[in-house]
Amino acid sequence: MNSRELIARRIAKEFKSGMVINLGIGIPTASANYIPEGVDVILQTENGGLRFGEAPRKGESDPDLGNAGGEPITMLKGSAAFDLSNSFVIIRGGHVDMTVLGALEVDQEGNIANWKIPGKYTPGMGGAMDLLVGAKKVIVALTHTNKEGQSKILKKCTLPLSAAKAVDLIITEKAVMEVTEKGLVLKEVAPGVSVEDVLKVTDADLIVPDDVKEMEI
Repeated sequence: MNSRELIARRIAKEFKSGMVINLGIGIPTASANYIPEGVDVILQTENGGLRFGEAPRKGESDPDLGNAGGEPITMLKGSAAFDLSNSFVIIRGGHVDMTVLGALEVDQEGNIANWKIPGKYTPGMGGAMDLLVGAKKVIVALTHTNKEGQSKILKKCTLPLSAAKAVDLIITEKAVMEVTEKGLVLKEVAPGVSVEDVLKVTDADLIVPDDVKEMEI
């Protein structure tokens, strides 16, 4: 199992029946493939769709149906499609129970940077800013380190922020961490990963309780 699949599977464990959930571009969208059996959620894509499921099989996709990242999606029975303005009424109106977004950096205060690297072209913030302040719960899903092996889980973000103190939960291929008033708490470690392994590759200060669990995937 690669890092992307592991993170996506763990994200899906946060899904609860009845939730309206927005999935961001990248790893978060892959979690639609791992919705637990018996869990009925309403997945939202910010470009204008409610109630979609796992990605269609090769050759079965509809070119008119795609998520915000342009990836093909499968609309389910009872689904709805609408324009972008209505989509953001849902987001800004507080109707999204949870959003799962990718990030370039996240820090122990719950700050998130996920849209701009100075000196490099980026298409813009997209709907991230609205989702970060409009959703009731914010999960950040990202690889624990960058290509150089440097931590993306920081004491303080160095890149331009998308939102301040907005993040509730961080999921990587190594750990699950919760942002609390006391600090960043290590809740789970991935199978085969020790607490010490996580501490070695994390810049942020982690609070380590006695009952750190193994991640369920």
